Amino acid sequence: MTTLADALAAEHAAIYAYGPIGARLTAAAVTAARSAEAAHRSRRDALILKLTGEGATPAPAAPAYTLPFPVTDQASALRLAVEIEDRTAAVWRGCLPTTTGTDRATALAGLTDAAVRATRWRRAAALTPATVPYPGRP
Repeated sequence: MTTLADALAAEHAAIYAYGPIGARLTAAAVTAARSAEAAHRSRRDALILKLTGEGATPAPAAPAYTLPFPVTDQASALRLAVEIEDRTAAVWRGCLPTTTGTDRATALAGLTDAAVRATRWRRAAALTPATVPYPGRP
């Protein structure tokens, strides 16, 4: 079962990935990447406040993360953006069975937001299909 601490780790990783992603994008895609990174930062900050408020000590971000493949051009940056959003959606989806109330609403919003961003990145990369039947599902 995935916890909100796992979601925090996924948000840390997503924030890190948008560095190499943004470095290889051009034009409007850069603006979209900045917006996506800001959304992940906002979720990360909210999770840190939530976990701290519950008496937990949230894990800090790792100094670096291993990317699943080299990001060498715009096409690979777009593929990584899709993968990062899909992975983040999967972690948020995993939180749903173990959460209730506002935590469940937070998990559902995290899943939905990541799934929408993944779809937008698929469209930017001209990948088909642009959507998946069950976001966050392996």
